[in-house]
Amino acid sequence: MRFILRFFGFLFSIGAMLFVLLSAAGAYFYYTYSQDLPDHAALANYEPPVMSRVHAADGSLLAEYANERRLYLPIQAMPKIVVAAFLSAEDKNFYKHGGIDPEGVVRAILTNAKSGKKQGASTITQQVAKNFLLTNEQTFDRKIKEALIALRIESAYSKDKILELYLNEIFLGTIVPGRNLHGVAAAALDYFGKSVHELTINEAAYLAALPKGPNNYHPYRQTQKALDRRNEIIGLMAVNGYITKEEGEAARKMPLGVNPRVAFANAANANYFTEEVRREITERYGEKKLYEGGLSVRATLDPKMQAWARKALVDGLIRYDQSHGWRGAQAKVDLVGRDWGLAVAEVPGLGDVQPWRLAVVLSTTGGVAQIGLQPRREASGQVSKERETGTIAADGTRWTGRSPSAALNAGDVIYVEAIDGGRGQYRLRQRPEVSGAIVAMDPYTGRVHAMVGGFSYDESQFNRATQAQRQPGSSFKPIVYSAALDNGYTPSSIVQDSPITIEAGPGQEAWSPSNYDGKAGGPHTLRYGIEHSKNLMTVRLAKDVGMPLIAEYARRFGVYDDMLPVLPMSLGAGETTVMRMVTAYSMLANGGRRIRPTLIDRIQDRVGETIYKHDNRKCLGCDAEKWSGQDEPKLVDDSEQVLDPLTAYQMVSIMEGVVQRGTATLLKQIGKPLAGKTGTTNDAKDAWFVGFSPDLAVGVYIGFDKPRSLGDRATGGGLAAPVALDFLKQALKDKPPTPFRVPPGIKLIRVNVASGMRAGSGEGSGTILEAFKPGTAPPDAYVAAPAAPAAVPADADRAAQAGGLY
Repeated sequence: MRFILRFFGFLFSIGAMLFVLLSAAGAYFYYTYSQDLPDHAALANYEPPVMSRVHAADGSLLAEYANERRLYLPIQAMPKIVVAAFLSAEDKNFYKHGGIDPEGVVRAILTNAKSGKKQGASTITQQVAKNFLLTNEQTFDRKIKEALIALRIESAYSKDKILELYLNEIFLGTIVPGRNLHGVAAAALDYFGKSVHELTINEAAYLAALPKGPNNYHPYRQTQKALDRRNEIIGLMAVNGYITKEEGEAARKMPLGVNPRVAFANAANANYFTEEVRREITERYGEKKLYEGGLSVRATLDPKMQAWARKALVDGLIRYDQSHGWRGAQAKVDLVGRDWGLAVAEVPGLGDVQPWRLAVVLSTTGGVAQIGLQPRREASGQVSKERETGTIAADGTRWTGRSPSAALNAGDVIYVEAIDGGRGQYRLRQRPEVSGAIVAMDPYTGRVHAMVGGFSYDESQFNRATQAQRQPGSSFKPIVYSAALDNGYTPSSIVQDSPITIEAGPGQEAWSPSNYDGKAGGPHTLRYGIEHSKNLMTVRLAKDVGMPLIAEYARRFGVYDDMLPVLPMSLGAGETTVMRMVTAYSMLANGGRRIRPTLIDRIQDRVGETIYKHDNRKCLGCDAEKWSGQDEPKLVDDSEQVLDPLTAYQMVSIMEGVVQRGTATLLKQIGKPLAGKTGTTNDAKDAWFVGFSPDLAVGVYIGFDKPRSLGDRATGGGLAAPVALDFLKQALKDKPPTPFRVPPGIKLIRVNVASGMRAGSGEGSGTILEAFKPGTAPPDAYVAAPAAPAAVPADADRAAQAGGLY
């Protein structure tokens, strides 16, 4: 008995010693590996990189910016079916273990021993530790640190918080080239084109298959493996009680259903706009904030107006380009012994000029060209095996002045557009060399509803609406006339339309401007000078008012920052942008108040706090809890008055005459109150129209990027005004014909339109209501002036070919 007791005592002492030794070893082991562990407390304040999104005024998505495409969702907003799929696939005991899953470790060991397959046993907590705090290196040391950090994380954070971090951080592959997906919300959008809340069982299960290796289960390159793994996870979801057996069986029968979201509905139309927004945010907050800060940007863009503006500009550029003939094919390919589809697929084309498509000419026989359309690319990026063909008949090349067989040869790569109603019938197209821009703006707030900076963003990202510095020509004249009206002149004041020579100083050649037609018309009213774009009258007026004052008005209106105060500048010899010109005209339309053009209404940060808003007007009474008979709330506009409201209206009235009787009569057909001014520079290098209705301002510019003449008869009235017409027809079609607002103090007096003299009681035709300020009136005495012409040439605003710019 004593021996037995001694034996057990010996065993006990040995066990105690082993326990002490093992404890000491464990303590030393823990101490050694815990010395340089990353601080898990960093997770408490973790702000993952989240993509920023730009929305149009109607809420539709325009663009996303991200280094890691991620939309962060709190766990409370995460759909249960998604949570179930990931728990079943990655860590079914997640809510039971303390960071390390002994059952999972044993299961992995047995599976590895049985099958030889390598199966991991990392819990979701361990994956969080690895993804956030460690590297991906496959070493024993890293695995130990991962386990130790997991234990610490479990003691510091709730299970829901850990799962939230995991589901928003996990890398889920790349389905669209260049877009790395992190988190289930972003992955749902790119893989299936839907919100995470709309995912079905089979879709959620497929996403849950991806953490093990997205490339291993790529929907196009590894389709069968992806289906097998997805179905395995669906089975686990049923076993774990998240779905019924019947639901699981139905889900397994579904195809993968991957439907990548390649582009947004309004993206192609709004590329120039969104790039300008991107530039502005980057300048304001920096690239890191834009690409990682999760900003929500509400832009001012109206998608309908943007589409109308783009179509109007593109159609205008094509009209001009086609009137100058066919320049030949985009490229040439050798079709001998080759699949023509693969041959034409190699030719890069413009992706934002839908419905145009690249095609290759297969043959030209019998006066018809047989064409093969460039194959579309599948979501995988592979060239589709489907081949589409069509024909170009004589109607399709009529604009070239040649037959299809004369204009085209086999192997020519060309742009074509389907003819409406034609089966396989196409018309020939070509990329225009000329370019231009259009901007549409709310004249009261400066909100830009539409902006197009060229024919194709894919072809050139240079934004001609904001970056191209061009001479505005005669479209600058309203600034000169505004200065005159603000300083003693009236719309009926008489100015000589007669030759003038400006001495330039010793050794300098004198400057003798002239009108477009080379003629001088004698005395005319100020109104006549704008309506008929008289250069001689404008120079005389500028000389009398003084160029330093006109330079100040140009600065006030934002056309130029520091205009050289010399007389040729009165005819638009300086350089400015379409955006600046539309902003200046908006200040005439809104009664002379300064506005700041903007493409952004509001920016919110990742938690919804507004960090920027364009409208800073104060609202008096907007914070009342309820209505108790008090006055209605009022918006207080304290913006600077850059021009007398009465002067602004006089200018608006005169510019209405440009549409009614002057160089922009083309726009009369719209049948709504409109005002504006055309402009053409010397040698017709730039063609302009800038104008407005009571609530919408628009500016159009057309010209070559490398300035050269648009042609002998090219004018703003003939090139830019038709673009404005096409746009305004759509933008104003549902608007009532609201007249321009007449400010208090203006007197409307009937005058003879030719002489500016007060109209007699018997006069009818040839008279208009003219706007006068208090203390002014039309002359009662007769002033000799020729009768207004019955029709004014659309090119009357054009510069004379006599040196200088007019």
